[in-house]
Amino acid sequence: MTTELDTKEWNWAGNYSYGAGEIHYPESVDELRALVAAAPKVRALGSRHSFNPIADSEGVLVSLANMAPEIEIDVAALTVSVSAGTTYGVLATELKKQGFALHNLASLPHISIAGAIATGTHGSGDGNGNLATSVVGLSFIDANGEPYTVTRDDTPDFAGHVVGLGSLGVLTRVTLRIEADYMVAQHVYEGLPWVSVLENYDAITSSAYSVSLFTDWSGDTVGQAWFKQRQGDGRTENFPEQLFGGVASETELHPLPGVSAVNCTPQLGVAGHAADRLSHFRMDYLPSNGDEIQSEYLVPREHALAAIAAMRGLTDVVTPLLLIAEIRTIAADDLWLSGNYGRDGIGLHFTWRLDQAAVEGVLPIIEQALAPFGARPHWGKVFTVDAATIAPLYPKFEDFKALVQLRDPDGKFRNDFLERTVFTS
Repeated sequence: MTTELDTKEWNWAGNYSYGAGEIHYPESVDELRALVAAAPKVRALGSRHSFNPIADSEGVLVSLANMAPEIEIDVAALTVSVSAGTTYGVLATELKKQGFALHNLASLPHISIAGAIATGTHGSGDGNGNLATSVVGLSFIDANGEPYTVTRDDTPDFAGHVVGLGSLGVLTRVTLRIEADYMVAQHVYEGLPWVSVLENYDAITSSAYSVSLFTDWSGDTVGQAWFKQRQGDGRTENFPEQLFGGVASETELHPLPGVSAVNCTPQLGVAGHAADRLSHFRMDYLPSNGDEIQSEYLVPREHALAAIAAMRGLTDVVTPLLLIAEIRTIAADDLWLSGNYGRDGIGLHFTWRLDQAAVEGVLPIIEQALAPFGARPHWGKVFTVDAATIAPLYPKFEDFKALVQLRDPDGKFRNDFLERTVFTS
């Protein structure tokens, strides 16, 4: 099936319209191979949850949304193989049915597996790597329409392929590590004093399997703290009425004050399967399209407090444009273009009002403030720095560029966004 773009096609947020002339929806790998081979320029389009042009193409776009998930679990190896266009929500639900789970999920379960791992998308937790860290095998279609597969065990440069920004071919299948299903209870606290957060930051983030702090950076307190407790893992089992100066909420909350929590995952300490708690938002509620823009910067863990202080110092310019910000922690990994390559870190996430010009005006101020801490921008969100600034932040940056040249010497999978942020440095 082919969709002609007679009218504009937009991303999830509505802040970017795709410039490609066509979107194709193949229903088989053979059909996809023919499309890729014939196109002079092509990119894969996931769930459209990127907030910048990373998924666009001056040629054609292909979406795997119409391809069956084909979820195959290897019980002995504790892995699952799945079509790359499948959403995490679909995969996590099927794993739950069969007694398994993933190590973590992002805030939204509605995002595609291929898009999430290609951009280094993550959840939270001191010991939890981003979603791409569970990948052990990848199958691609190359520029000639030919399939190729890489695995962690057998491919020396495997770590360069995972967070690949869509530049190494069209990803068709992914093999992920899984584990036995586990239960998680979610506890939400309001009003943690900033002084307590800064004095007890390590204790706060290590007290649960996954911890998120929601704030607008103003005032003396953090708005909300979400603790996702993995039962039986030895961390905090007792979440009292008051914790680190915050007070346990007696009602379920949405991260945005005053917004109904109906589409949020269950809270109030009621335990449920990992698939039903690790995301902030429920799988059976589609998120509304639009009305926001997102940015995020990944900072080394040793600079966490300084980076938080820097952001609090920018409240006059940041807070008026914010819907909400979130602070999370992510474990180090070996994936070449991961925001946490070689270092434990924190994610400083910003959900902005839908005002592209205003956001782009504020981001250079944030980027300058976070530059001393080696902040890496999230590949799928809005940022303004270019390859000259980004390249020194990644020890394997030149190796990645060489890998892309090897896999795609004619640049079929490259686009203007990648030229600006990766290849022109």
